[in-house]
Amino acid sequence: MIKLSPRAQLAVGVALVALMAVTRGQHLASVNLPSASWAVFFVAGILLAPRWVFPMLFVEASLLDLASVGWQTASSYCLSPSYWLLLPAYGALWLGGRTYARLHQAHWHSLATLMACMALSAFVGYLFSGGGYLFFSGQYADPTLAQLAERILHYYPRNLANMALYVGVATALYVGLRGVSAQRAEARA
Repeated sequence: MIKLSPRAQLAVGVALVALMAVTRGQHLASVNLPSASWAVFFVAGILLAPRWVFPMLFVEASLLDLASVGWQTASSYCLSPSYWLLLPAYGALWLGGRTYARLHQAHWHSLATLMACMALSAFVGYLFSGGGYLFFSGQYADPTLAQLAERILHYYPRNLANMALYVGVATALYVGLRGVSAQRAEARA
C-alpha cells in the first residue's frame, strides 16, 4: 500500500486539482494540452487517502465544464443526460487507482500491475463515458453495439495514451522524490 504523509497528500491534491483545471477544456489553458482528467482521478485513487477527494474532483470537473459552456469555449451538446455517466466513469478510474495502491509493491514488476490497473479502469471508464454518450445523449438516432465497438477502437487508444502520459510523469515524479527522500534519510543516519 502506498502511504503518504498528510503534507505530501495535500501537495499532491493541490497539484492534481491544478492539473485538471489547466487541461480540462479550453477555458484556462493557453496551450492545448490533452485532458488530464482520467489520470487525475486514477492518481488520486492511488495517492490520496480521504474518500471525499473523489466527489470534490467530480465537482471540480463539472464546474469547469459548466464554465466552458458559459464562456462559450465548449459546446453545450456535451451536457446531456449522458453527462451523469461520468460519475461511474470517473469512479472506475478512482477505484482502479485504489486497487493499484493495494497491490503496489516497491519492485519494478509493479509497473505491469500499474499498467494493467490503468488500462482496465480506463476501459471501464470509457464504456460509461463514451458508451453513455452514444446511447443516452440524444445525438445518435439508433445507436448500436457495433457503433460502440467502433468508437472504442477509435477513441479509447487516444484516451488511454493521454492518461498513460500523465500517469507516467506522475510515476517518474513519485519514484524520483522517493529516491531523494531515501538519500536524505540515509545522509542523516
